[in-house]
Amino acid sequence: MSHRAPGADRLPDLAVPGGELDRLVGEGARTVGAGAVWAVGDADGTLGGGSHGVLGQGRYARLRPGPDTLYDLASLTKVVALWPCAGVLWQSGRLPLDEPLGRWWRPADGHPSAVVTVRQLLAHTAGMLPYTRFEQLYGRDLAAIRSGVVAAPLHRPPGTAVEYTDRAAVLLTHLVEDLGGGPLDELAARWAWRPFGMTDTRYGPLGAALAARTAPTEHEERAGAHLCGVVHDPSARLLGGVSGNAGAFATARDLARFLTALLDPPPGLPWGAPWIEESLREQTGGLAPARGLSWLYAPGTEPAEGTLVHYGFTGTGFWISRRLGRWALLLTNKVHYDRDIRRLTELRNAFRRAVFG
Repeated sequence: MSHRAPGADRLPDLAVPGGELDRLVGEGARTVGAGAVWAVGDADGTLGGGSHGVLGQGRYARLRPGPDTLYDLASLTKVVALWPCAGVLWQSGRLPLDEPLGRWWRPADGHPSAVVTVRQLLAHTAGMLPYTRFEQLYGRDLAAIRSGVVAAPLHRPPGTAVEYTDRAAVLLTHLVEDLGGGPLDELAARWAWRPFGMTDTRYGPLGAALAARTAPTEHEERAGAHLCGVVHDPSARLLGGVSGNAGAFATARDLARFLTALLDPPPGLPWGAPWIEESLREQTGGLAPARGLSWLYAPGTEPAEGTLVHYGFTGTGFWISRRLGRWALLLTNKVHYDRDIRRLTELRNAFRRAVFG
């Protein structure tokens, strides 16, 4: 059952230092056992935010998170990097959403992926295999992995189920780079990050100065240390660190700029209001869970409420509602401690209810 959303006049009061949202995240972060940074805002920018806890164990226990702490975004990369690049190509007429790939993109011709559409890939209804296992199946060569993903059998007929899979984003990365004429990190910086002043957002591996203000993720046996400034996601690491499924790092400050711009797109943006409006509506035809393009309708809400979210495996997440004209973000490095996300899920849901109802 959904809770009534606080009115726009109440949101600044909820977001003041020591206010309801700050207390909620502070208590939740202690329960979750990870540091946390949060912020909420509207089309004019950030209304409030805060940070709690420490960045981790050992030497990281002396460091506290803040709005300039870099986080491994994990699957938020799908929205922050890949989704705007797809929007540029769609708005310029180069990326048809509903034409089967095999009719217009040569690498898909003759393969099982020929029958899927870009809309299905973005909405996770393309029927692709739900697992990656790239190294086991295709080896370590980037071209071989991409060819393997394009040529892989479908898991189910397209359009029959919503099944989240990183394979969709990996195939879309190949497609976007092919049409865009460059690597995804360069396209995302040119089309999304630089126009919004997102000066901290980038793909890794990060240099020493940036890694020093980066939240650590999981302990990696091969490295003999916690990953910090190197992407946690093994598929993205195998793909060289730059992929549409994961790999980007950003700060709460930069993500606030990104989310603000989605509510009030700047003039001249090549993936502006038409793409945002198309993406932030239901694209799954009544199948559950309901999704937009790249975005998920927030668990515990109905599509008519219009609150969308994306999560990252490392502990990141952000929400947006065009209907209410507000956004929120909550960044943690939960995977640094363990992979049990039950308490993080409870915190995320409580935070969403407090901001959006």
